[in-house]
Amino acid sequence: MRPSRRTLLATALCTALAAAAPLAQAADAPITIMVGGINKIIYLPAKLTEALGYFKDAGLNVELQSQPAGVDAENQLIAGAVQGVVGFYDHTIDLQSKGKEVQAIAVFCKVPGEVEMVSTKSAPTFKSMADAKGKTLGVTGLGSSTDFLTRYLADRQGVASKDYSLLPVGAGNSFIAAIKQDRIQAGMTTEPTVSQMLKTGDAQVLVDLRTEEGTKAALGGLYPAASLYVQNTWAEAHKEQASKLAQAFARTMAYIHTHSAEQIAELVPRDYYGSDKALYVQALKASLPMFTTDARMPAGGPETVLKVLATYKPLVKSKNIDLSKTYSNAYLAAK
Repeated sequence: MRPSRRTLLATALCTALAAAAPLAQAADAPITIMVGGINKIIYLPAKLTEALGYFKDAGLNVELQSQPAGVDAENQLIAGAVQGVVGFYDHTIDLQSKGKEVQAIAVFCKVPGEVEMVSTKSAPTFKSMADAKGKTLGVTGLGSSTDFLTRYLADRQGVASKDYSLLPVGAGNSFIAAIKQDRIQAGMTTEPTVSQMLKTGDAQVLVDLRTEEGTKAALGGLYPAASLYVQNTWAEAHKEQASKLAQAFARTMAYIHTHSAEQIAELVPRDYYGSDKALYVQALKASLPMFTTDARMPAGGPETVLKVLATYKPLVKSKNIDLSKTYSNAYLAAK
């Protein structure tokens, strides 16, 4: 018995709906973003965007995960385990030199927000990076942005990489412990760890990359750092999601510049500041000027980052790198 016309139409409709279902799910599929240390103030826009409800406002289902070192977060992205990373922009250039196309679609910071801290015990004989010879310097992870920057700061002061040691010590409490135990004599970290060590007297500021002035003096220009980066192929295949993500973060950047440190601190989890909220607010106040106002890449910034990386990374040379593929403002709302 031949099927009726109505049965054939019903079958065709069911087949079409079944085929469309995965596409419908894909539009609101969960987006996992790995953050290179979620409680670091340089990466505050990640948690703040979630707390303000901007992901939900955009119809996005975003899950934030934390990984202490940016290089580990980068590996998760390349492996396809996450869709985005909140980490340093310089990873996009380094990855391109290795044949991986990754781009920053929202930029949080115009400067690294990092500080090279020297232990108070070592400070009398360690007054600048020129004194790094024979010392052990702390970084979050080997191959991380703190690794790139530490090498460059030492190199600018005439200290070759063979003349000092780098030790991965993570961030926060593990960094503080390394300073206290004299496993490192100096190291690169961010707020609120910087303010914590200044308050306890365990360390002093050696090089300050929290301000535009300090960054330009140390690195020769603005150094865009904390950002959201994704694989170029993912952004191209998910333009709507990429645009919603970038624009949600842009809303957060505007919020940061129109609200006080005290108001912002009310939105973060208690474990971000523990028992000393006043110290966290102080660290926030010191950090707010480093954030962009609109999540756009600052002019001239990519060139500075390329110059820093090209100094000692053989694969990263200007002639081999297409900076236009390492970031994009196209996913942000038109000005």
